[in-house]
Amino acid sequence: MSAQSQARLTPEQYLELERAARDVRSEYYNGRMYAMSGGTYPHAIIIGNLARHLGNGLEKRPRVVTTSDMRVRVNKTGLYTYPDLVVVCDPPQYGDGRHDTVLNPTLIIEVLSPSTEAYDRGFKFAQYRALESLQEYALVSQSEPRVEVFRRQSSGDWLLSESADMDAVCRFESVTCTIAVKDIYDKVTLGGEAAIPDRPSPAV
Repeated sequence: MSAQSQARLTPEQYLELERAARDVRSEYYNGRMYAMSGGTYPHAIIIGNLARHLGNGLEKRPRVVTTSDMRVRVNKTGLYTYPDLVVVCDPPQYGDGRHDTVLNPTLIIEVLSPSTEAYDRGFKFAQYRALESLQEYALVSQSEPRVEVFRRQSSGDWLLSESADMDAVCRFESVTCTIAVKDIYDKVTLGGEAAIPDRPSPAV
């Protein structure tokens, strides 16, 4: 991800530009827009698998699963971003009169890539922890069968639970949903070459 312009923008200016954009989505932080490019083929398959199984598991329950088309705003830090998957449990709260920026995710999932892993683990997780609604943050590898789920504790600390084998089961306690790791990686060739260019490293 790289900055689109050196001119600082207000959040309102960012949203106006972002909503008018057709081909490129951009994150926003501290007055800057950062263009996002595409992910890898395994990245896309994993997101699809997770969305399908989460959707099936949460069917007829007051939970909504969205993919990276849904923008999330972290009020306390001013970050606007597009997580790979978001689950909202309560009635969604929106950033303004439009229904394209949600404020209250319960579960956020990011699928890691070599160029974004440090960003997702570090800066982004620190931002997400400021979301009072967020109960779990999951990081999913696309190079090996491994899912890390960080759960918010009543103390405010975050506890790591790891599922690191094809025979393992991943539990998303915040939404009461269980997915077999083998189903998350169905049709994924681990360690294979990417068919779609990966996202560049963010410049934040």
